[in-house]
Amino acid sequence: MPISLIQTALLAAATPLAGSPLDNQAMEVRVESAQQTPETVPTIADEIAPAAPAETAATDAGSTNGGDVITVVGTQVETPGDPLEQLNATSYELTDAVDQALVEPVAEIYEDVLPDPIRLVLRNFLRNLLEPVNFINGMLQLRPDLAVEALGRFAVNSTVGFAGVLDVASGEPFTMEFRRNGFANTMGRYGVGSGPFLVLPLLGVTSLRDLVGNTIDQAIVPFVVGPPLNTSAYAIPAYVINSLEFRLDIDERVDAIRVQDDPYALTREQYLCGREADIADLRRRPPPRDCSIPALVAAMGAAQNTADEAADRAATPAP
Repeated sequence: MPISLIQTALLAAATPLAGSPLDNQAMEVRVESAQQTPETVPTIADEIAPAAPAETAATDAGSTNGGDVITVVGTQVETPGDPLEQLNATSYELTDAVDQALVEPVAEIYEDVLPDPIRLVLRNFLRNLLEPVNFINGMLQLRPDLAVEALGRFAVNSTVGFAGVLDVASGEPFTMEFRRNGFANTMGRYGVGSGPFLVLPLLGVTSLRDLVGNTIDQAIVPFVVGPPLNTSAYAIPAYVINSLEFRLDIDERVDAIRVQDDPYALTREQYLCGREADIADLRRRPPPRDCSIPALVAAMGAAQNTADEAADRAATPAP
């Protein structure tokens, strides 16, 4: 489900520096006969370095006579759904540094200092303000069950729950649990793809579709209600509280991701997998794959082994 821009920043986990331009390349190896003329036989140096002066090139080419020449051709392999992988990985590292130095410690202080009942009141109040957005999107998605549930929660919690500070609707006899919904889900429901995966500097992981949809979600209530919900006096504290609560919710997940070999790739896969499951649920279909960390790690390892085997076969000269 879509999450706020600041909230997405808190999903960050450690990632290595972006690799060199030759990283993630599949190497194709061709063995060519030395009977070709020197001018038509490229060497490895020709592939990766500027052309040598004429005399030197002629001398080097001449030294190949008497044996086959192995030509190595690099082909960039683009990760599906992540055309900006190098840039994203660098941004991810920056986001993680900010998370470890600032966001995570502040979230822990917030949890330790603020009593749980007060945190729960704040969380309930802010969630209740999202129910109109959930209702609108339930209707747009042709899911009246979701729309009615969101409307019922808003009516119950805004009255019996004292303007939403108590989540009465979740308990007996109502048993209506909070379900986040939004315009990104609506777009996905009607076939709009997620677009490129993005890691925005200091903001975190998202996709183009989720970025657009989440921006619309956040604008609806302040636009409809007006003051004080469209003022910075409300927006900034709400922004901070939502972000800190979200960071506390995902703390165990962040720790589990940080110990993996490639936390950036794992975070990307878990985010995209989770969004696929959200859209499948709207269409009343089972999730397309297991989004748990162990399952994703296993799938990524299998894919890497397959790629390594293909590279080994390509690097083996034909008999």
